[in-house]
Amino acid sequence: MAFVDRMLTFEPNRIYYYDEIFDMDNEVMMDWETPIMQAKADYVCSNGGNILELGFGMGISATAIQGHNIESHTICEVHPQVLQKLNEWSKDKSNVTILDGDWFANVHRMTKYDGILFDTHDDPNDKKFKDIIPLIANKGCKITWWNWLDNNIDQSNYYDIPNVTYDSLTVTPSQNNYFNSNTYYLPKCQL
Repeated sequence: MAFVDRMLTFEPNRIYYYDEIFDMDNEVMMDWETPIMQAKADYVCSNGGNILELGFGMGISATAIQGHNIESHTICEVHPQVLQKLNEWSKDKSNVTILDGDWFANVHRMTKYDGILFDTHDDPNDKKFKDIIPLIANKGCKITWWNWLDNNIDQSNYYDIPNVTYDSLTVTPSQNNYFNSNTYYLPKCQL
């Protein structure tokens, strides 16, 4: 079953769904990620300007982005339940534009951005991200994404984006099925 078709459960500290195949809860996002999301927002917003966020999740990074002096904040979200939360969250934010649906299907609606935060879940188009960057990123754009690798792989990453550096962050994950290291390597790329 595709992620977009899953029935999600929202709790104050996590979003998850029940995985029938493995007979367990599968976390989509958890609040222990807050320091990571804040660091991502700080990085992509450091030039100000127009920010693109692919994936809303619990809204942690979106809220952090809104704390910066930026011109616009475009958010693309595919999951209908999360999209409903995003619409509610954005009601009083005049600089937010919502792109409903898969980010890859929305590329034609995107402009050029000064910061891009890519953090989707179980995304069938995630490997296309690298190829889309030149179409949607201004010169000097700062880009980051979710890095589930628990080691610092020099000059390499899942998306094979060149010239990436990493900031090492100390984190304290709650028990989960996706990341269990006390060190998170925040990927940073500036065009």
